[in-house]
Amino acid sequence: MSGVRVSLPVQGRNVANINVMETNKNFFHAIKDYVKASYDELVNHVVWPTWAEAQKLTVVVASFSLLFSLFLFIVDYIFREILGLYYKTIK
Repeated sequence: MSGVRVSLPVQGRNVANINVMETNKNFFHAIKDYVKASYDELVNHVVWPTWAEAQKLTVVVASFSLLFSLFLFIVDYIFREILGLYYKTIK
C-alpha cells in the first residue's frame, strides 16, 4: 500500500461548505468562555495571602535571591581565577 490515506467524509455537513465566519465565531466564543472561567476562578476560588503573609514571603524570596546571586558570584570568581591560571600555564 502507498503512503496516501483517504479520510472518511465528515458526517452531517459537507466539508466544502464550512463557513469561515462560523469558525471565527466559535473561536472567539471559546476565547470569551475561557476568559470568563479564568476570571471566575481568580475571584471565587483562589485563596489569596494576607498582606502580612505577602510581605513575609517577599522578604524570603528577596533574601534567597541575594544569597543565590552571592553564591553565583563566588563560583564565577573561582572559575575565572582557575581558568586564568590555566591559560597562563599553557602560553
